[in-house]
Amino acid sequence: MNQTDLIIFAVFFGALAVTCLIRLVAGPTGADRMVAADTADVLLCCAMLLFSIYSGRGIYLDIAIIGAMLGVVNTMLVGRFLAKGRREEHAASADDHQ
Repeated sequence: MNQTDLIIFAVFFGALAVTCLIRLVAGPTGADRMVAADTADVLLCCAMLLFSIYSGRGIYLDIAIIGAMLGVVNTMLVGRFLAKGRREEHAASADDHQ
């Protein structure tokens, strides 16, 4: 794989991440927004990985790894927040029915 291919793939991953960010803004539900944010994070980490290979500098690889780890933590926290909100809604609706 030559250098030009790496740049083309990195730009492609970046463009896909932009489309995910559009879904992040326009998503109808919180779960859609969470999935779009996580997907954009993974795509940007892949683009940074390819750019790290292209440039031959390991600092971009370190940033991609840290970004991926923070993305996983972010997804877990937002998922927990969404699940907690649903539990409170169900508890409130159950109280209304009694």
